[in-house]
Amino acid sequence: MSMSWEMDYKRRLKTADEALRCVQSGMRVYIQPGCAEPETLVEALMRRAPELYDVEIVHMMTMGCAPYVAPEMAGHFRHNAMFIGGNVRDAINDGRADYTPIYLSEIEELFESGAMPIDVALIEVSPPDSHGFCSFGVGVDTTLTAAQCAKYVVAQVNDNMPRTYGDSFIHVNDIEAFVESSRALCAMKESIVTDLQITIARNVASLIDDGAVIQTGIGGIPNAVLHLLMDRKDLGVHSELVSDPVIQLVEAGVITGARKNFNPRKIIVGFALGTKRLFDFVDNNPIFEFHPTAYTNNPVLIARNDNMIAINSALQVDLTGQVCSDSIGNQFYSGIGGQVDFLRGASHSKGGKPIIAISSTAKQGTISRIVPMLDPGAGVVTSRGLVRYVVTEYGVAYLHGKSIRERAKALIEIAHPDYRAELYEYCEKTKWLQHSKPEHLKAQAAATRSAEYV
Repeated sequence: MSMSWEMDYKRRLKTADEALRCVQSGMRVYIQPGCAEPETLVEALMRRAPELYDVEIVHMMTMGCAPYVAPEMAGHFRHNAMFIGGNVRDAINDGRADYTPIYLSEIEELFESGAMPIDVALIEVSPPDSHGFCSFGVGVDTTLTAAQCAKYVVAQVNDNMPRTYGDSFIHVNDIEAFVESSRALCAMKESIVTDLQITIARNVASLIDDGAVIQTGIGGIPNAVLHLLMDRKDLGVHSELVSDPVIQLVEAGVITGARKNFNPRKIIVGFALGTKRLFDFVDNNPIFEFHPTAYTNNPVLIARNDNMIAINSALQVDLTGQVCSDSIGNQFYSGIGGQVDFLRGASHSKGGKPIIAISSTAKQGTISRIVPMLDPGAGVVTSRGLVRYVVTEYGVAYLHGKSIRERAKALIEIAHPDYRAELYEYCEKTKWLQHSKPEHLKAQAAATRSAEYV
C-alpha cells in the first residue's frame, strides 16, 4: 500500500484559521448543505469577515446557523440561496441575500458550465480510508460536483461523519487543505406528527402499493406517510433525501428494494436529513447508495423506476391546479427544490404517481390552501399541466387530463367544508361551474349572501 497520500495529508493539515486564508475578497464560496455543514470552517470564515469584502456564499439549505447573513455582515458577505432554509429566510426577504430559483437537478450544471464558477468549496468528510478516500457521508448532494469544480477545496475532517457508499468519495489528492475537527453533525429535530398530518398521510398511503418506489420530502406529512407503510411489502426508495422514519421501515423488512427494476435492492439518495440515529444507520450500510443530486433528481432516471411514487408538499393550490410551493405571495419561503424533478419523473414512470399532499387550511384554519387564485406574487413551481394527484385530509383529487371545470369540482371536494361555498361562488363568476353547483351549496351561498345584508 502506497503511503504517499498520508504524507500529502499531513503536509496539508492546517488550523481552521490558516485554511480559510485562501478566501479572498470578491470570491464565490460554496458551503456543503444539510446536516453535513462544515461548521468549524464556517466559524473560521466568520473570523475573517473584517478583512473580506464582497464574498458570495452559495448553498442549498443548511442545518447550522448562518452568521454571514447577519445585518452587520453586509458588504463582507452576501448569500445566494439555491434553496431557502429558515436560517436565511429573513435576510432574503429583507434584501440582504439573494434567491436563485432552480431545479435541484440543474444546480451542478451551473458549476460545471462555468455559469457559476466556485472559487472555494468548504466541505465536511470522514477521515480517509486506507486508500486515501474520504466520504462525503450524509451529504453528497451538489457537493461532490462543487468540490470537483472548485479552484480550492478545504475539508473539515470529522470522525463523526459516517462513511457512506455510492458515488460519495473524494481522494486526499483532490483536497488542498484539511482541518481536523471532531464534533457532532448538525442534526435536524424529528418533526412532531399531528393528527391532521396522519389523516392526510392515510389518504396518501392509500395510493402506495406493495413494490412501489417512494420519494418523500421533509416535514410532518412525509414522515407520517412513512409511519403508515409498515404493512407494505418490498418498497423501494429513490429520493433526493431520507429522514429518520426510513430506519424502522428497513429494520422491519418493508423497504427491501427487491422489486425495483432500476438499482434494485439499493436506497438511492442524495443526502440524509435527520438525527444521530440516522447518521449511525447509514454508516457503512451498503443498502444506502449516495449520489449527486444531478443523478438522484434526473427526471429521466427517476422515470426508470416503475411504480414511482413522488410525495411533495405545497403552500397553495389554485382551482386550475397551479401549485405554489416556494413563496407566500411575494415573500420567498423555500425553493423549487426537487418537486418538479420528481413529479416529472413519476409522471413518466410506468405505474407512477406524482402527489402533492397538503392540509386544506393554514394558520389554525383561518385560510384555505385551496384558493380561487394564487396570491399576487406567488410562484408557480408545478404547473397545471404537470399536477396529477392533490391530497388533503378530505380526500384525493385526480386532475390529469381533466378540464378546468372538472378540476375545480374535484379540488372543491377536498377543500375544507368552511371554504367550499366561496370557492363555488368564484367559479360561478368565472363561469367555470355555471351549471354544476350542488343544491345544498347554492342554498348555503344564498344564506351567506342574505346574512351579509342583515
